[in-house]
Amino acid sequence: MKIALYLFTFLFFSSMSSDSMSIHQFKVRDINGQTFDFSSLKGKKIMVVNTASKCGLTPQYERLEALYNKYKTKGFTIVGFPANNFLSQEPGSDKEIAQFCEINYQISFPMMSKISVKGKDIHPVYEFLTQKAKNGKQDSKVEWNFQKYLLDENGYLVRVVEPRILPDDPSIISWIEQ
Repeated sequence: MKIALYLFTFLFFSSMSSDSMSIHQFKVRDINGQTFDFSSLKGKKIMVVNTASKCGLTPQYERLEALYNKYKTKGFTIVGFPANNFLSQEPGSDKEIAQFCEINYQISFPMMSKISVKGKDIHPVYEFLTQKAKNGKQDSKVEWNFQKYLLDENGYLVRVVEPRILPDDPSIISWIEQ
């Protein structure tokens, strides 16, 4: 009886701890200063991407927006995190970044407040995305602006996509559509 109780308790708490490995546990500040709760994205596939407005990869914003518009009603979303970690390529304030995104790319997918995606001041969302101990999948390093993290409908990390792979790469489209 004690063994059965111990086994039940272990299995119960083990299953609970897997919930802690979901991005749905996070609340962050969006680019307008409002609270953004990742739990509102339960049931959707998510692409998290670190962005910058003065980078050679900045034109990816156009493809990100097109991808978002094509799939936003089909259980998919994109969440952008401006970051200034690479050669100071995102120097602006949240307000300046929002204006840049609106004027140049008409961005409508959720954009968050500027954060750090690596180093001593790494944001907790990126600690989760880059550390296997937290995401349960793999360790990774944010190599540059526009690195993409793909998460399933339950908020679990599925794949890390290097910055130079375009948002509408066939492998990403296939993942969204499956």
